[in-house]
Amino acid sequence: MTAPIVDVRRASDRYKTSISWLDSKHSFSFGQHYDASNTHHGLLLVNNDDIVDPGTGFDTHPHRDMEIVTWVLRGSLVHQDSTGHSGVIYPGLAQRMSAGRGIMHSEKNDSWRLSGPTHADPVHFVQMWVVPDGSGRTPGYEQLEIGDDTLRDALVPVASGMPKHDGETAIHIGNRDAALYAARLAPGKSVELPAAPYVHLFVAAGSVALEGAGDLNAGDAVRFTATGGQRVTARDAAEILVWEMHSSLSDG
Repeated sequence: MTAPIVDVRRASDRYKTSISWLDSKHSFSFGQHYDASNTHHGLLLVNNDDIVDPGTGFDTHPHRDMEIVTWVLRGSLVHQDSTGHSGVIYPGLAQRMSAGRGIMHSEKNDSWRLSGPTHADPVHFVQMWVVPDGSGRTPGYEQLEIGDDTLRDALVPVASGMPKHDGETAIHIGNRDAALYAARLAPGKSVELPAAPYVHLFVAAGSVALEGAGDLNAGDAVRFTATGGQRVTARDAAEILVWEMHSSLSDG
């Protein structure tokens, strides 16, 4: 039996990529940052906290056999891919791209638009990658607006492949063992984390108090193994992202 683990990771300990147009902080090994002891937690391989300057972004690049979920915190992001999907992602609009047997896409600050009003604001978003439970699938794309009233002071599934969420409002990801939740908490409000073999809590904005572990600030994360059910209480206005996972790349 696995002993319960509550592993707090501070924002200041994340890997950092800082170039002229991008400020990116990585929770796990990514790009030139590699640590064999920090490649994933459960099924989650990437939790990138990105700020992209106006008029810039990620040019067209490939992905394969990955479920990629993007959650915008501030500003807006243009997505275009080789399956013909395109759109502008903004706070409260959950987006999932299934890379499947192969897909090309780009992501840019929406000031990059060729028509319409322009702006000079950065876009701040969290991009998360989980492995699918099958390979070589047809690439896919889905987005869904989840209103602020729904997210307010409640832990809401926004992306899930788990059967227990069938019929609920959430974008679908291709792994039956994983679900992403989001919550926007007013000061003093709290939610209870799911109990699962693997849980990942990321404080996307504001600050919270985690039952049994103390205060967490924006950019802090906690990796739970064989535990859950702790309460998270907002110290000031906060936004959190939580993965519930029932298997791991390390299993077997």
